[in-house]
Amino acid sequence: MEQFQIETAQNISIDQNTAHLGDRMLAFLIDTLILVIYYVLMIWFLLALDVDPGDQWAMYMLIGLPAFLYYLLLETFMDGKTIGKSFMKLRVVKLDGTKAGFSSYFVRWILRIIDVSISSGGIAVFTILIRGKGQRVGDIAAGTTVISEKKRIFLKDTLLRELPEDYSPKFPQVTVFKDKEMQTIKNLYDSAKRNGNHNVVVSLSNRIKKVTEITTDLQPIEFVAIVIKDYSYYTQQL
Repeated sequence: MEQFQIETAQNISIDQNTAHLGDRMLAFLIDTLILVIYYVLMIWFLLALDVDPGDQWAMYMLIGLPAFLYYLLLETFMDGKTIGKSFMKLRVVKLDGTKAGFSSYFVRWILRIIDVSISSGGIAVFTILIRGKGQRVGDIAAGTTVISEKKRIFLKDTLLRELPEDYSPKFPQVTVFKDKEMQTIKNLYDSAKRNGNHNVVVSLSNRIKKVTEITTDLQPIEFVAIVIKDYSYYTQQL
């Protein structure tokens, strides 16, 4: 699963999970199956009506319109999802993680002709694989991507440090951060400490001090470690 970074209000970069190509293909197959079933039922219905041959084309166009607009309508009214995407827990969003608008869905829908229909999905797959950020041509033009909303590992499973029972936090200001932001801080800190990259720790320390307005004489490596522990402490109190 690929990731791309977005900036939070506190200017901390966090990772956003893009949808796995396999999940997108399964969602597409589910949507295609739904459309096939719809068309079969539509044809059966029209045959049952015994419509005059001269009027059949107009009836086919009218009844087939929902299927033609399937992706545009569902993504617009289901907040970036189709039935297939919903089943696979996928969603279309803007690159900054915010909700996409009708214009974005419309651009994706129009360019689906190139991405999927004409090339049988070949262009979409090729673009997603080489572009990064999970974007096909329609996504690039619309400034969107497809993310995975599958259940992620919770903070308590990855972030919390083991603290002594008498642990006393030093910096209550750390509660300004969100779970994802603190997870990013922890990951960067652990990696920098493991690889001996002191500059990363110093940068983290400076950024944390700027966001929280904490003033301390502690060394960066000690300060960041305490910040992570303090956040763990306050999280455990919830």
